[in-house]
Amino acid sequence: MRLFTTVTLSIGALILFSGCSQKEVFKPENVKGEWRNAGTLSASIVQTTESAALLKNGHLLSKSGEKKVKIPENYRLINANDHWIITESTEGNIILFPEDGTDGKVTFEFKRGVAAISVQDDIVAVLFSNNEMALYSLESKKLLFKESASAPIAVDARIANPYFLKELVLFLTLDGKIVIVNSETKQVLRSVVVSSDEFFNNITYMNVIDNHMVASTGSALLALSAKEAREKYEIRNIAYTADGIWLTTKQGEIIALSPTLQFKAKKKFPFAHFVGISVQNDRVYALEQEGYMIALTKNLLAYDVYDIDMDSDNKIFLGDGRFYFDDRYINLK
Repeated sequence: MRLFTTVTLSIGALILFSGCSQKEVFKPENVKGEWRNAGTLSASIVQTTESAALLKNGHLLSKSGEKKVKIPENYRLINANDHWIITESTEGNIILFPEDGTDGKVTFEFKRGVAAISVQDDIVAVLFSNNEMALYSLESKKLLFKESASAPIAVDARIANPYFLKELVLFLTLDGKIVIVNSETKQVLRSVVVSSDEFFNNITYMNVIDNHMVASTGSALLALSAKEAREKYEIRNIAYTADGIWLTTKQGEIIALSPTLQFKAKKKFPFAHFVGISVQNDRVYALEQEGYMIALTKNLLAYDVYDIDMDSDNKIFLGDGRFYFDDRYINLK
C-alpha cells in the first residue's frame, strides 16, 4: 500500500528547484585500487530477498552460491532455506519447490496477499499482507493457528520472514512487533515491541546468536537477552555477529555497537548511499552504490576504499562472504 502526498508549487518555485537541484554522490578522496577478487554468474539478478535471489534464467542464488533449480518465469521469490524455495505464482498461489530440484512441489491457495512465509518440518508460518499470522500443516494444509493484528498503512519493502527457533515461531510483524508463538501448543507466548512508528514500521531484520536477539525496523533497533535495549537510527543495512553490531545509516554513517547496543564508534562518509554491509574475520565491508567497497577495521579507525565495477541501479544480494550484483560477485574472504 502506498502513501501519496500532493505538493503544489508555483511555476517560479519549480524553475528555481529544477535549476538548483543536483544529486550529491559519494566521491572518495583516495581509492586504493580496483577490487579484483571476483567472479561471474550465469545470468543477471532480477529479484532479491534476504535469504536468496533469483536470476534472469530462473536459477536460484542462495547464500552459498548459484543453484540450477529452475523457477518459472514471473514467479515472485519470497524465501528459501535448505529444503524449500518459496514463491508466489502469477495466479497468486504460494508454490513451494524442493531445494534439491526434485519433483514434489506443494501449492497453497490462500486467495489473499502473503507478505512473508517460512517453513520448518511440517509447519508453514505465514504473515499475510493484512498483518494476520497463521500456522499451517505442510502435509495436510490445514490451518493450525491464527492471530490477528493491526493492518499496516504503509510498509518498507524489506519484509522479514518468520523465524523458527526450535518449537518457537517468531512472527516479525508489519506493525513493529515480534510475536512469539509455540508451534506445539499453538499459543502466543509473548509480544515484543521493536518500534511504534505509524508508517513503514515493519520488521526488516532479525537474527539470534547465542540466545541474544537483534531486530530492527527502518528507524529502530532492538537487542533482547536478559534485558531489552532500544536505540533509534535511520538504518539501511545491518551486520550482526557475536562480537557486535555494525550498521549503515541514511546519513552515510557506519556505526559500531555492542550486542547490547552500547555505542562504540562511528565513521561518516559524506553523501554515501550504502547498499550492503558484511563482517568477515577482522574487517567490516560496506558496499556503496556508486561502485566503491570500503574495507574498515572493526573499530572503524582505519579503512581503504576500492573501485567496484558496479552500476548504481544494480540489485544487491549478500551471500556468505560475497556481494552479488548484476551477473557478477566479489569475494570478501
